[in-house]
Amino acid sequence: MIRPVAFGFNAQTAESNAFQNRDDDQQAVQQKAVQEFDAFVKVLRDNGVNVTVISDTPEPHTPDSIFPNNWVSFHDNGDILLYPMQAKNRRLERREDIIRHLEESFKANHVIDLSRFETKNQFLEGTGSMVLDRENKIAYACLSPRTNAEVLKAFCDYTGYKAVTFDAFDQNGQAIYHTNVLMAIGSKFAVICLDSITNEQEKEAVISSLKSTGKEIIDITFDQMNHFAGNMLEVKGNNGDTLVVMSQAAYNSLTSEQKAALEKYGKLVYADINTIETNGGGSARCMMAEVHLEVV
Repeated sequence: MIRPVAFGFNAQTAESNAFQNRDDDQQAVQQKAVQEFDAFVKVLRDNGVNVTVISDTPEPHTPDSIFPNNWVSFHDNGDILLYPMQAKNRRLERREDIIRHLEESFKANHVIDLSRFETKNQFLEGTGSMVLDRENKIAYACLSPRTNAEVLKAFCDYTGYKAVTFDAFDQNGQAIYHTNVLMAIGSKFAVICLDSITNEQEKEAVISSLKSTGKEIIDITFDQMNHFAGNMLEVKGNNGDTLVVMSQAAYNSLTSEQKAALEKYGKLVYADINTIETNGGGSARCMMAEVHLEVV
């Protein structure tokens, strides 16, 4: 997780991210974001999660650095993948020193750099663009200006994943910018806003894939998606307990039935990150780049 030093509304990403809304006082936004970040990290650590926190740097200015899952992913075979980002100021988030720092604690074999696709204006923003079923090696992806089919194919060729692609739209008909705001996959469940997939054939293909891999489907509404209920992540605590991590806004939006369904698979853990969600247009899952590398 990346602790921000200059978090704020990013005008370069706002055009395609309908979840972003600018607060007037951007100086206060950074102060609130740091408080929310630190409190979120404490909640995770209090629940036994091993969190590596790395501070952002003042220069270059990277207002979205708090969302590292878009530029890097870590895999259990030792691979580290770097991704092509649409916004030019987000490309500056890719930091070799972060990779070096992690290599002190984890075993890394290869770094696979897909950022070359930026020269062709083709993008794939990590586990924002793709929701990975790591156990079954399936990459679910809603295609968008930030999620290109050719780069997705390159990811699959490198990793052995199979892609399940579809188009998805919010309640206003705008293309959804990242797959991980409309769906989340745990080892035994899938949270998804099925109404966002308007093509019935594509919707059935997604449902069929989820069911064939043994996932209980927990369908969420557009309103719940807009409160980031699709942006959650299943993690393991040090004691082996499974946790389902989300924001307080996401938790509050869920019905008692949905909470009960999720609680069968893990403890629900949440934190108030309203300032980060409002200005950044991302939530709890976006803030966590899960490390599947083997510990040294």
